[in-house]
Amino acid sequence: MLVISILIISIGGIFEITFKNIMETHLKEEIGSKALSVAQSIANMPDIQEAFQADNPEKVLQPIAEGIRNQVGAEFIVIGNRNEIRYTHPNPDRIGQKMVGGDNVRVFKGESVISASTGTLGPSLRGKAPIFLQGEVIGVVSVGYLQTDIEKKVSKIQKRTLAATFLILIGGLLAAIFISLNIKKAIFGLEPKEIAWMYQEKHAILESIHEGIIAINTNGEITVVNETAHKILGVPNETLLRGKRIEEVLGNTHLLEVVQNGQAEYDKETIILGDIYLVNCIPIYNNKADVIGAVSSFRNKSELAHLLQELSHIKAYAEGLRAQTHEYSNRLYTLLGLIQLGSYKEAIDFISKEVDVAQGFIQFLMKEIPDPIIAGFILGKVSLASELKVNFLIDRESSFREIPNEISRDVLVTIIGNLVNNAFESVRENEIGEKRVLLFLTDLGKELIIEVEDNGKGIDKISSEMIFKEGFSTKNTNSNAGIGLSLVQNAINSLGGSITFSSTLGEGAIFTVAIPKIKGEVKDGGPRY
Repeated sequence: MLVISILIISIGGIFEITFKNIMETHLKEEIGSKALSVAQSIANMPDIQEAFQADNPEKVLQPIAEGIRNQVGAEFIVIGNRNEIRYTHPNPDRIGQKMVGGDNVRVFKGESVISASTGTLGPSLRGKAPIFLQGEVIGVVSVGYLQTDIEKKVSKIQKRTLAATFLILIGGLLAAIFISLNIKKAIFGLEPKEIAWMYQEKHAILESIHEGIIAINTNGEITVVNETAHKILGVPNETLLRGKRIEEVLGNTHLLEVVQNGQAEYDKETIILGDIYLVNCIPIYNNKADVIGAVSSFRNKSELAHLLQELSHIKAYAEGLRAQTHEYSNRLYTLLGLIQLGSYKEAIDFISKEVDVAQGFIQFLMKEIPDPIIAGFILGKVSLASELKVNFLIDRESSFREIPNEISRDVLVTIIGNLVNNAFESVRENEIGEKRVLLFLTDLGKELIIEVEDNGKGIDKISSEMIFKEGFSTKNTNSNAGIGLSLVQNAINSLGGSITFSSTLGEGAIFTVAIPKIKGEVKDGGPRY
């Protein structure tokens, strides 16, 4: 009895200490990631980059930095140049002085880092990101949170758990007394009713967790799966997943690798049904330290993805308006010149031609592509192509009038947009000759066909085998590269379609997507070439 009581108290103490350490580590990782994310967002803002070219950058940067700092609750946001001279600081008196902390070396090499250092405000956890201009690092953004504030949050959480830990200890001691008095009747130290209660408790805990949980045994068979995991995987709750092979349910999981090597994996990004998730995979050990399975948790990252998508749409809309303004400005100058030269007939002909071309194209879209989301998206790409000096053509044989309501327009925009963007990027590398991209859409037959053709540099044999893998890219300068075609592949798979492509090196590439109109006519979505 005494031994059991001491053991329970020891476990409670260890639990309290361990929980505090885990919570503190998790909180620091979360705050560090938040600081780094904010720093990278600020570093990529065009206003920040342009301000470095001004005579007094601090006058432009200080209001922006303080506004963002108040929104995100950071202790400081400091922006400095290559010489580590501050342009912004919560204390205006320190603007113009040299940054302290000594943790900018890697940043000036082009790396984004999370560091813990001591500055003028005290020890802090910082996220640092380089500011680029034309491929060169011109400055640094440092977003920080004081260590004292982090410790206060940990202490606050610890106090909440202390009472719960005390109650658990009391409950454990009472359970020890009960077990000691009924040890002869116990089954594995528990009464049958307690075993049933513990099973129900475990089930309730699993279902109360907002993260998806899946556990497997050493054979790769699912042993535990909660309701959230069902939702993430798009599987009805009535469908029994326990006992199935994990590969049949989740193809891109690392659970089997964790079972084999016993190495845990944390915060790995993966795409499930078009959404991005952070996945943790941890091995399960028995009392002999043998791996008997693994458990995986899924945290949804889609909210951030949706926010970025909204910002991307706004940016694309703004770029379209800017391109359209630039284009019409040139036309107005041409018209003004004709009028000043007295070439009134030529001016009238010029106006008539422009009106006929614009109206003809819009009428074509309204007739053959009546869906406002897709038609509007194509118009925006036409304007963007004009600014990029790309000849973006819509095949006049295109027809996209019979799109089933069950097919998401947003998914179609994702497919078309990423394929067209990749084509734009490819043809822009052409140093001489025409830069041409052709889009063909048709709904004839039982499938929706999307075809994007370009006369860019083409795809070599090695790249053609990897272009649909997440993270692979032939671009070296774009930090967001390597996700577009992966998103296209997943979007096509979600619609039960397929994608094929052909390419001749130096002559261009053609991507063809086929999406069945009737749900259930699922094709092999794997790429073919």
